Amino acid sequence: MSKGTVVLAYSGGLDTSCILVWLKEEGYDVITYLANIGQVEDFDAAKKKAESLGAKKVFIEDLRAEFVEEFIWPSVQASAIYEDRYLLGTSVARPCIARRQIQIARQEGAQYVSHGATGKGNDQIRFELTCYALYPEVQVTPWSMDANLMHISHAPAGLYLMTKSPEDAPNSPDVLEIEFKKGVPIKVTHVKEGKSKDTPLDIFSYLNEMGGRHGVGRIDIVENRFIGMKSRGIYETPGGTILYHAHLDIETFTMDREVRRIKQGLGVKFAEMLYNGFWYSPECEFVRHCIDKSQERVEGKVQLSVFKGQVYILGRESPKSLYNEDLVSMDVQGDYDPCDASGFIKINAVSLPGQLPASPGI
Repeated sequence: MSKGTVVLAYSGGLDTSCILVWLKEEGYDVITYLANIGQVEDFDAAKKKAESLGAKKVFIEDLRAEFVEEFIWPSVQASAIYEDRYLLGTSVARPCIARRQIQIARQEGAQYVSHGATGKGNDQIRFELTCYALYPEVQVTPWSMDANLMHISHAPAGLYLMTKSPEDAPNSPDVLEIEFKKGVPIKVTHVKEGKSKDTPLDIFSYLNEMGGRHGVGRIDIVENRFIGMKSRGIYETPGGTILYHAHLDIETFTMDREVRRIKQGLGVKFAEMLYNGFWYSPECEFVRHCIDKSQERVEGKVQLSVFKGQVYILGRESPKSLYNEDLVSMDVQGDYDPCDASGFIKINAVSLPGQLPASPGI
């Protein structure tokens, strides 16, 4: 007699295949679920393997478009980066994967969900916090190279898959123009070739292609895991790295200084919550709402080049620009009033009583 039904987040690899067999031996009916979030995977072969090992049903879900629009784009808006270097490629995928797993569990009347994340890693926490947030009654049966559309993570440095070595990259740059609206990219154009992409999935996939071609987005870091230990990570995030630099440039160009200071703090908080698995928490929902509000004026175009592992900003334009070349120029006075309503007094003006004289040349 069956002990109940388990929805297993399945990859087709050794770990989750062993879990499938073990769950069957323990008396559970097992439904396997494979999420396509952009990783290179033979999904047909994985399905056949799951069926041969006794899976009751196999779900293969294409989540790539919603992964970009609902999870990567908010991370771009936030300029989300953990401990100053990690662009959170694994972290941002987990709430997307686990959400669909819970939807399947509810749909199929399953009492349990299972995953292959190890006990010493962050992913066990990320999966389980999402599961309990979206389906409090569910029980988790917990028992890696990780890859998705945004990035890939490894242990050995010789396993780079998304990016060429910068030494082997082309000897001439590719120049791209990225157009933003409300802080998210709406179009990318190859300036020389005239090729354009204008859907979220196509934009991100093309930036991955261009960044990978030039060896952009490789890092080797030691990070602080949520569970209290340091770990080494080697990551490739080509498209995400390009977008991080481009978004930062257009945001600075269009956003009020004081708003941006607050938004920067929210971005750091968002990155911590995302890394630690709190995407579906009320506090993370609140922070995402505030960040989204901050992006209302963030629109325009950024031109950049990718070359030998680097992203170089070449220029930007925006109808919402807060930059005024005449106002900032030291050579043009224009209509600038040094004692306008802002209350600031021009530093190199004649000092008033009780003020120190300004230093020459300021």
